[in-house]
Amino acid sequence: MDVVQLVSDFGFPVVMVIGLGYFVYFVWQTITNKIDPAVDEMKSTIIRLTDQLRLLDQDMIRLKEKVNTALKLKQGNKYEKQPTKKTRQTKQS
Repeated sequence: MDVVQLVSDFGFPVVMVIGLGYFVYFVWQTITNKIDPAVDEMKSTIIRLTDQLRLLDQDMIRLKEKVNTALKLKQGNKYEKQPTKKTRQTKQS
């Protein structure tokens, strides 16, 4: 059937409503069949990446604490290794 024949038989508004209905159906099917599965896959990927980011953040916190502890221990050893004045005097005598 020709579009011009349909318009002359049923009228322009009726043909356009049917065309709009088909357009809505086409868009609905595209969203349902193509976009929704892709969005679900992206959601799972984002969740996985967020979990990995949290793990890395926890690792960074642990590493920072270990470095801070090591620095404190190193600074504490500096003060312990320095001889006191009394020790120096007794060694010179």
